[in-house]
Amino acid sequence: MAYNNPSKFLFLILLLIGTMMTISANSWLATWMGLEINLLSFIPLISDSMNIFSTEAALYYFIIQAIASSLLLFLIIISFILEKNLVNIQSIFYVFISTTLFMKLGACPFHYWFPKVMEGLTWMNCFILMTWQKLAPFFILTLIFKNFIWFNLISFSSIIIGSIGGINQTSLRKILAYSSINHIGWMILALQFNNSIWLIYFSIYFLINFSLTLLLFTNQISHINQFLSFNSSNNNLYNFFISMNFLSLSGLPPFLGFFPKWMIIESLQSIWYINFLLTMMIVTSILTLYYYLQISIKIFLFSSSSNKWLFILHPTNSIMMSLLTNLSSFSILGLPCFILFFNFI
Repeated sequence: MAYNNPSKFLFLILLLIGTMMTISANSWLATWMGLEINLLSFIPLISDSMNIFSTEAALYYFIIQAIASSLLLFLIIISFILEKNLVNIQSIFYVFISTTLFMKLGACPFHYWFPKVMEGLTWMNCFILMTWQKLAPFFILTLIFKNFIWFNLISFSSIIIGSIGGINQTSLRKILAYSSINHIGWMILALQFNNSIWLIYFSIYFLINFSLTLLLFTNQISHINQFLSFNSSNNNLYNFFISMNFLSLSGLPPFLGFFPKWMIIESLQSIWYINFLLTMMIVTSILTLYYYLQISIKIFLFSSSSNKWLFILHPTNSIMMSLLTNLSSFSILGLPCFILFFNFI
């Protein structure tokens, strides 16, 4: 995506404005308008006349999001009509509202579009779709009444599908898409009980995804077998950072990605009817850890022909390498820092 293109830069600014408008809105109509501005500014960003896959992904994304937005607008109009009697049907109304937002997020069972759209995007657009595009729907979910049965069902099914769907995938975009669905389930669970934990989870997920997608974008890697041609000694440090970010994203201790899951387990273990759900979520998380470990092992096996850990910083890539090193180091060593910070406060 060429951000030096003035039109692309304009749509990127509108994307940020649409999300901020939704977050700061004080009415349902303004919330819907912010979501629409966000949608209509993201479509030109992912469209590329030179890439048929991005055009198909943009069309598919537009159709799904337009259906969800239309349903949301219909529910808003119904709420205005039945405003006096809304108290009697409030719980049902918010179930439908949350359903449209789950469709926008790509949570199970509305997840089928997410891996297909991810497959046709560039890495930077994938990062926006996995992180920033989820911010507005999640903020709306923090403000509405939460039906615990419905939310728990969506959370648990998203974690299962996200764990199973990534197995035997060779495309890194699809792997990250199913991983995102899995993390959506964890965030929905945190959202029901503590908004602060959700915000910490989302922030850490944002940071790890930014570091990982930047590494993959810098080296133009889209499939696992591409690590076969990425095995020179000059790239051992990149291999290390990519594999460590994958393990952090899977929630393996002692990496930073383990911290938000640890917080959720710690805060919800006292609730008796959540214990079974948490146990199953931990078990299914082992599946995500399995295919991330598989990728990490393959990365190091493919680069095993190198007999030295050598990386020469050239003037053209020293700034980028410094940024990647700092981000990856925080992803790897961030857990002890967070533990010390929370113990201090």
